[in-house]
Amino acid sequence: MGERREMLTDCTLCYHSCGTEVTVEDGKAVKVKGLESHPLNKGRLCPKGANALDVVYSPKRLKRPLKRKNGKFQEIGWDRALGEISEKLNRLKQEFDPQVLGFFCGSIGVENLEMSTLVHLLRSGFGSPNFFSVESICYRMRIRTRQMTFGKYPTEEPDSNLYILWGHNPDQSDFPLKFSIKKNRKKGAKLVVIDPKRIPLADEADMYLKIRPGTDGALALAMMNVIIGEDLYDKAFVDKHTYGFDKLVPHVAPYTPEWAEEITWISAENIRKLSRLFAGTKGASIFQGTCTQDQTANGTQNSRAFSVLQSITGNINVPGGWVTSPAPRFGNPGFVVGGEPVGSDSYPLFFDLWGRKSPYGVVTMVPESIPEKLKAFLVVGGNPLISMPDSNAFREAFKKLELLVVHDLFMTETAELAHYVLPACSHLEKWGVGYTYNVCHCIPYLMLRKKCIEPLGKSWSEWRFLTELAKKLGVDENFPWKSEEEFVSYMLEPSGLGFDYLLNEKPEGDFYAEKKYEIPQGLFRTPEGKIEIYSATLKQVGFDPLPTYLEPEQGPIRGDKTFREKYPLILSVGNRNLYYTHSQQRHVDGLKKICPEALTEIGPETANTYGIRSGEMMVVETNRGQVRMKAKVDERVAEGVVLVPHGWGGEANGNLLTDLAVREPIMGYPDQKSLQCTIRKA
Repeated sequence: MGERREMLTDCTLCYHSCGTEVTVEDGKAVKVKGLESHPLNKGRLCPKGANALDVVYSPKRLKRPLKRKNGKFQEIGWDRALGEISEKLNRLKQEFDPQVLGFFCGSIGVENLEMSTLVHLLRSGFGSPNFFSVESICYRMRIRTRQMTFGKYPTEEPDSNLYILWGHNPDQSDFPLKFSIKKNRKKGAKLVVIDPKRIPLADEADMYLKIRPGTDGALALAMMNVIIGEDLYDKAFVDKHTYGFDKLVPHVAPYTPEWAEEITWISAENIRKLSRLFAGTKGASIFQGTCTQDQTANGTQNSRAFSVLQSITGNINVPGGWVTSPAPRFGNPGFVVGGEPVGSDSYPLFFDLWGRKSPYGVVTMVPESIPEKLKAFLVVGGNPLISMPDSNAFREAFKKLELLVVHDLFMTETAELAHYVLPACSHLEKWGVGYTYNVCHCIPYLMLRKKCIEPLGKSWSEWRFLTELAKKLGVDENFPWKSEEEFVSYMLEPSGLGFDYLLNEKPEGDFYAEKKYEIPQGLFRTPEGKIEIYSATLKQVGFDPLPTYLEPEQGPIRGDKTFREKYPLILSVGNRNLYYTHSQQRHVDGLKKICPEALTEIGPETANTYGIRSGEMMVVETNRGQVRMKAKVDERVAEGVVLVPHGWGGEANGNLLTDLAVREPIMGYPDQKSLQCTIRKA
């Protein structure tokens, strides 16, 4: 037997960065299992993580750089490819300006520190502010809205006394939270599920509330009405730590449970019951799903409303509530935004909050910006033609690009349109920083992502690719590191956990800080120095400074009558799946056996009305396009609602149905969760 090593590293097949133990024999990874000592996954792995080696060693992996010529791809050397790419980019820069180049990172690109940092260094050196990612339709709005309210980003703790799963399904999208709920339920924790589908966790919940998609803000306002009207709010916390409560009191008076009942499908009695339970529980958390925040017509104000509910009940910085967990300190290479990205004039708060400028552009405005403003795109670890809304619009726009470069492990739908496709490394083939991305888990923990095996074929890591491209472009002053290890060491140093320490002394990882619950002076870095229930910042850009409710633009009430008659059903696109991350991993045989195809979910009465049986092929149609999928008739789904999954390609691509023009008015995010559609048997 040859050399055998056990490598402790993390998994990057979703945002969680679970700890893993990888067995390497003679230079090949042969086994992956969960790392028992990791505080997030505690030895468990989801199906994606358990099948990681099928991703790494997939026969469909890209192994050589490719160039499109006469409509077909042919192999090309790295040096020649980068030379041609840099020549075209510099020509566009000289002929127009640097802002014609857009950058796109996929989910795993954004949530991996080193990848996103390197992309920003190249973007900054080139001089373009136009950076886009999946966060442009996902968590970034939640982060921005909480920053607007708290001055920072408090997150939900996994150990809570009351879990309100508001459009959030841990069985499919957050398996570490699922196990925390199971553990704490045995200790007496309460559970509430708010969802148009009765998810499995709803069967054991203390309350299940079936809600009309897109009406979450109405329910939140009615809860405030009850909590304030019945004097259930935390007076001491409100008086000491919040600003604008006196304005909130008359504001929510009209939003009675009876008013919300007509809008949400939830009875006034249950709204009062939920409000009393939430206000009466110290250490309670609302766990937001994407359908309540970033992908609905009322997204910003929904997130504002949840922040206010947490605040008036005193569930901020208490065990089990929303907690301002200490952020890790990493190396700051000092890249600059370099101007105002696409959409900053139309949606200014997404870009600039109190001088804190974000590098994010408004991704829903990308297709309309091609080719006048954007003429080239560099896509790193992403597949926007599937993951972004209105795939038809993105496809037609990307065809007009003068240069499209994709760096990825696989030939994605986006890569198929590219001029150059460059092979990337998997997470086992490069160094990096693995930490619990602060979305739903306040765990101040990180580890060193180890390079367990050598890159397959001619694949390059992001560090090598972007460093070499920077040299060709003549902007390599932003890339002073001589090796990937040196760069990762630089990023880790300010955390107090150095490269050598995490490699040799604590390969399993370590806590970089101690979680604290007190609220010291100056914690809330808002203009008022307190939690801003009333936001003058929102008022300055023309929106209500207090949470409000807005009906979906294409919904059953606000939408045009003729439109509603043609498309009478409520459409929610984007159901997550435990076996895949966005459009990734769908080639893995072990996962395909468990989840082989896309399924559209509808209730029995809806199916009967349209003559559709479970297992039959059906068509879902909107004003933007149509998809063909197999029907799953399920009594758990609210009648009149059509649930279409996320991330499938071809005729099953749910984003063929979504509409870029239907945007949330404050941040410009797409409404993907409360549209209108019709269905028929295929």
